[in-house]
Amino acid sequence: MSRILVVCTGNVCRSPMAEAFLRAALVRRLGGEAPKVASAGTAGWEGSGATNEAIAAAGERGLDIARHRARELRSDLIDQADLVVCMTAEHRKAVVRLDAAAVHKTFTLAELVRLLEVERPIGSPLERVAAAAAARNGTAPEDPDIRDPLGDPLEGYREVAGELVDLSERLADALAPETR
Repeated sequence: MSRILVVCTGNVCRSPMAEAFLRAALVRRLGGEAPKVASAGTAGWEGSGATNEAIAAAGERGLDIARHRARELRSDLIDQADLVVCMTAEHRKAVVRLDAAAVHKTFTLAELVRLLEVERPIGSPLERVAAAAAARNGTAPEDPDIRDPLGDPLEGYREVAGELVDLSERLADALAPETR
């Protein structure tokens, strides 16, 4: 697996934080072999920075997302990714509308974590994602969405950041069990 794309709405809150948390978790497990993690938004605020609250919430967890710049989701970004991780079921639908062939590599974050933890597939990260897609069996995800903290005070961003850290760590564990 060489590229993961994280998707939310504006690419200024959830997906920049999730991108940073997932990248850090994968680098801890895989070092230089970790896949590249990027993000985009279904209504990306092209060129905008992450919100001040997202920057602060990520910073409190030791990660700097101040240089992040939002970009809009495009089919070429989906095509380049081996895995697309969405914050909500609506984002997942938007990805598949742009690229129907991406259905087998596109999940909500909570859905993918659940599938990987329940199925416990073995093999490479790509083989694990394929097993998760097969286990989904075409059914719509029923997992909880990651709520949008836009407009919340910092405390709301902290709550979302905590959820994203937990799910990112669990996803990294399921894709690449820690060997260090």
